[in-house]
Amino acid sequence: MKADTANIFAAIPEQIPDELFDCIFQRESMRIERIISKGHVTAAGQWYDQDWDEWVIVLQGQATLLYEPDRIIQLSAGDYLLIPAHTRHRVEWTPADINTVWLAVHMYN
Repeated sequence: MKADTANIFAAIPEQIPDELFDCIFQRESMRIERIISKGHVTAAGQWYDQDWDEWVIVLQGQATLLYEPDRIIQLSAGDYLLIPAHTRHRVEWTPADINTVWLAVHMYN
């Protein structure tokens, strides 16, 4: 059996006008995606409130997340976090001068 391989840091466009989401693996109960942020934040007034757990790790760069109402979480390369279902959260900051590369695992019940 031939193994399909890829590199998480490959094929990142130089210009990223919108945050980039790439599904790299999916099964019925799980989706793994690469997210690229470069100065991107969650739109004002918008919150993520997902019906599933999400585990994220920052592979490169930095980010600041905000849990509602006011819990601030600073992430740097190597930091990971489980975001339980229905935890309202948003991305408050990513640096504009470098790519922040995330790996997100969405786990569905």
